[in-house]
Amino acid sequence: MPGSDTAPDDFDAFWCKGIEVARSLGGKPSAELVDTGLTTITTQDVTFPGYGGEPVRAWLHLPRHTDGPLPVVVRYIGYGGGRGLPHEDVLWANAGYAYFVMDTRGQGSDWGLGDTADPHGSGPAYPGFMTRGIGDPEDYYYRRVTIDAVRAVDAVAAFGEVDPTRISVVGTSQGGGLALAVAGLHPGVRAAMIDVPFLCDFPRAVHSAERGPYTELAAYMRMHRGSVSAVQETLAYFDGVSHARSATAPAMFSVALKDDICPPSTVYAAYNVYGGPKEIVEYEFNNHEGGGSFHAAVQLRWLARLHRALETDC
Repeated sequence: MPGSDTAPDDFDAFWCKGIEVARSLGGKPSAELVDTGLTTITTQDVTFPGYGGEPVRAWLHLPRHTDGPLPVVVRYIGYGGGRGLPHEDVLWANAGYAYFVMDTRGQGSDWGLGDTADPHGSGPAYPGFMTRGIGDPEDYYYRRVTIDAVRAVDAVAAFGEVDPTRISVVGTSQGGGLALAVAGLHPGVRAAMIDVPFLCDFPRAVHSAERGPYTELAAYMRMHRGSVSAVQETLAYFDGVSHARSATAPAMFSVALKDDICPPSTVYAAYNVYGGPKEIVEYEFNNHEGGGSFHAAVQLRWLARLHRALETDC
């Protein structure tokens, strides 16, 4: 089946309504200082209202001895992982940014400890998260997670230590797909770093991915033969290709050309239609690990250059 970048007619209305409802429920983030033993960074254990006003956990890392509101990087986590322990992931805070690491509801028991529940049931589903609520876009698991991700940007902007005009999003795999979605859904995002993104070009991915999680969808449709059209209709609301069209913030993508989890063609499907300034880094000989720590250094330089350019423009 060929790839597709055609969104449902009510794609924008679907997302606007869901986000508006979540915001209308109100609530403010709360935070408690955590003793991590780190001497150059302070860490706050944050709880903020996500989808349905439900509590979502996050870490807010801040470099010590800095003046004025800081640019912030919001990170979304890969499939199966959670926000981890408070001292585990502090790279961007070490680089001088405020750093907000969002937990992923219901995940965090495969790697990276998670602390956020997903208090919603599901109909029949294949093990994993990809098919939970797949029969209806309103009930689909990734509707809740994506709205959480948008509300994470709302939440971090409320902290006095953060400059709400300099918000960047970053993520790898599932996190990259969420970063892409938020870049398309939240006008406050000023930069997006989207690594080997998952949740892109579902029509192609379910046929070409050789390893999960896309294979969860194929396995479900193998058993639920009469539900294929309904599954495809649901997934169309969550395709990163459609979110990419709406995004305008400068973006750096990465793609691994031997990736059998998020096939390169699915990454390029989103990259090719991305609506803002963009560049992509190819890792020719890598699988889904992509550029790893090597690419993190590339991102650090890219975001620093971007902020300098913005300062010059001002």
